Amino acid sequence: MNMDHLNVVPFDNIDMGSEDNPNTALHPHHHQPHNFDFDYPNNNDDDLLEPTTLSDPNLDPYEGMEFDSEQSARIFYNSYARRVGFSTRVSVYQRSRRDGSIICRQIVCSREGFRRDGNENRSKRQRTVTRVGCKAQMTVKKQNSGKWAVTKLVKDHNHEFVPPDKVHSLRSHRHVSGSARSLIDTLQAAGMGPSGVMSVLIRESGGINNVGFTKVDCQNYMSNSRQRTLGPGGQAVFDYLKQMQAEDPGFFYAVQGDFENSTGNVFWADANARMNYSYFGDTITFDTTYRTNRYRIPFAPFTGWNHHGQPLLFGCALLLNESESSFVWLFETWFAAMSGRCPISITTDQDRIIRAAVSKAFPGTRHRFCKWNVFREAQEKLSHVYHSHPTFEPEFHRCINVAESVDEFESCWESLLQRFDLSDNTWLQSMYNARQHWVPVYLQDTFFGEISIMQGSDSLNSYFDGYINASTNIHNLIKQYEKAMVVRHEKEVKADYDTLNSPPVLKTPSPMEKQAANLYTRSIFMKFQEELVETLAYLATVVDDIGSAITYQVAKFGEDHKVHHVRFNAFEKRASCSCQMFEFSGIICRHILAVFRVKNVLTLPSNYILKRWTRNAKSGVMLDEHTLGLPCNAQESLAARSENLRQEAIRYVEEGAESEHIYNVAMGALHEAIKKVAAAKKCGSAPVQPTVLNGSEQLQWCSLDEDEKIQELRAELEQASQRCEAYRTKLLSVMKDMEERKLRISVKVQNVRLKMKD
Repeated sequence: MNMDHLNVVPFDNIDMGSEDNPNTALHPHHHQPHNFDFDYPNNNDDDLLEPTTLSDPNLDPYEGMEFDSEQSARIFYNSYARRVGFSTRVSVYQRSRRDGSIICRQIVCSREGFRRDGNENRSKRQRTVTRVGCKAQMTVKKQNSGKWAVTKLVKDHNHEFVPPDKVHSLRSHRHVSGSARSLIDTLQAAGMGPSGVMSVLIRESGGINNVGFTKVDCQNYMSNSRQRTLGPGGQAVFDYLKQMQAEDPGFFYAVQGDFENSTGNVFWADANARMNYSYFGDTITFDTTYRTNRYRIPFAPFTGWNHHGQPLLFGCALLLNESESSFVWLFETWFAAMSGRCPISITTDQDRIIRAAVSKAFPGTRHRFCKWNVFREAQEKLSHVYHSHPTFEPEFHRCINVAESVDEFESCWESLLQRFDLSDNTWLQSMYNARQHWVPVYLQDTFFGEISIMQGSDSLNSYFDGYINASTNIHNLIKQYEKAMVVRHEKEVKADYDTLNSPPVLKTPSPMEKQAANLYTRSIFMKFQEELVETLAYLATVVDDIGSAITYQVAKFGEDHKVHHVRFNAFEKRASCSCQMFEFSGIICRHILAVFRVKNVLTLPSNYILKRWTRNAKSGVMLDEHTLGLPCNAQESLAARSENLRQEAIRYVEEGAESEHIYNVAMGALHEAIKKVAAAKKCGSAPVQPTVLNGSEQLQWCSLDEDEKIQELRAELEQASQRCEAYRTKLLSVMKDMEERKLRISVKVQNVRLKMKD
């Protein structure tokens, strides 16, 4: 790495501390007291970190190495320590005189230094000597760019390393994981004690070495769970939720458990999140990063993607209890807040408790596990394999990420198990059994809304990256939450502005490219343009020309071994590709575009333009209660209509306040609307008494005149359908006749060629 670009913060801006200033910036690390003791039962001065998966998990640290944050550096060094066989803790840090923020951090081997041997307050119990003066450490310093760079690195240790089968016992690697917590909560609720719970965990994990913590840790967690609360800071959260609901009737929140004592699970969603779900609620992510990255607060947001491919918020939760029933309550509460409309797909971590809750709350939704969480868990479950076979991990990742077909994946997986003698590994077998939930080739037929140029990986798409992390406590949660909301909104506004005011550079004379540039948002168009330009290097060859659909073999020039098959129906202008990119991301692939080029399809057919990716994604009438699947009894129908009107009103206010002229127009239109509503209330048709239909009460809102109009429209629609069917039959007959003529001509040409050869 080129070191020239690293800008070290000058020391005149650093408060190094002095005797006159007790609040020095050069401090030994210590935790502030936890109001919420959720992550680890044995809190002390050591900072415990969960291993994580980077782009190259086997990468060793080096001077000049950069990280996005101090937390990322600490997680990386702890992951490296787990692989090598030692434990870590954080040591001294420096603060900036300018704003008091930490700008330098030292992370050391846990055996660094020596334990103080004072006569005062001496423990009667002889404590084991664990610190032996080890010098191994990594120092990271914040750069002007905002990155954190390694400025000092010592790799040599003065003690032996712990073998892979014992490394889970080291303090920084002992962790009651999210999946374990859920199982413990469920078993504890069923009346099982620590010994029974630990037996189940050992059996489920395939051995005590794979559990990741000790029986004492399990006992402490179960003991603490009985007293788990949000603490004094929890009241501030509840006060905030009450205030928001009082100010905005569209603000939704719910509490499971004891509201007054801050011991219940909490869910909330503001009006904007609920409105955005009506536009972009086709795919969601339930982000439980707090369970793996050791957050001090159990904060779990529901997120998705907007029309620019940016993270979008659909609600947040604080989870004090992680039993299956709690997750079911959360999902059902979220479902109700989102007007009872199910998403097409949901992404979560692979925890068994969450899987069960998702299947109960969203039976018709496609459930995917976060792939990078699977890779992270693989580091723990297969640590002995990673240590003894350095090539295993890159080959494992390649098997998952590179395979383009089910057969290719199955062959690669079988080869991997045989070459590394892992056929009997219980964890790999369990993940193979669940492969339809996390291996990409099994998920391509379902929409997940991921566009590679924006996401880069399919890790959980955290809306709160950079705002809420492992050091965030309950006291500043709301402040960071609101800050993230403001910044995300500003980014969406900027993306909207760029789309409208910065026309993209067209790279071809294609009418389709110009059409897409006017339809899609800028970021989505860039992805489409990439696919369109790539078609220039692809050849489409007919391999099956029987019937109304033609099958093409599409391959890049010079790469005949990488073939995709496209089936194209010329009459309907519909095509399907074996890569299933359109089904997965909503963007048409280069293979179908190559066939369109051959068939002279010059503009995108409407069925290949997904509205959620267009500039007008938020335009149009909101979905009504029947489309959303809402019940139609009087009370809920009134609530649904109120919600729809409220959402429209919010959008009306946002658009109507843009300028003084628009404001005046909006106010005039509003006054006219008020007059019309008043007139309708006086002379309009009133609802008749409810009648029972199929056992449920439904309101009849249509007057007789409206009924007659509806009947007339239905009759016209029926006649139009009959005419269309007649035209379709004639066209198919013509096409069949053309196919027969084409076949006869082909036979004649072949006969002529044979005669010419003779």
